[in-house]
Amino acid sequence: MAWFYLIVASIFEMGWPMGFKLSDLYPARFWWWIAFGLICMIFSGLFLYLAQRTIPIATAYVVWTGIGAVGTFLIGIFCFG
Repeated sequence: MAWFYLIVASIFEMGWPMGFKLSDLYPARFWWWIAFGLICMIFSGLFLYLAQRTIPIATAYVVWTGIGAVGTFLIGIFCFG
């Protein structure tokens, strides 16, 4: 279950930069996208916490940041050019 939590945390890790980018692109919904980004941050941290209770923190952190960074990079390329 810990690895599932880590994958979920990584997905939420991709959500907050996307929320911040969308807040810049759609200023009419600025606060909605900022709230989305903050919620993603909270859930990312929560699921990382749940995962690292079983998985060593060094492993969990590397996987979390790696998936988050690569996913954010790919979202940037395919969704925002």
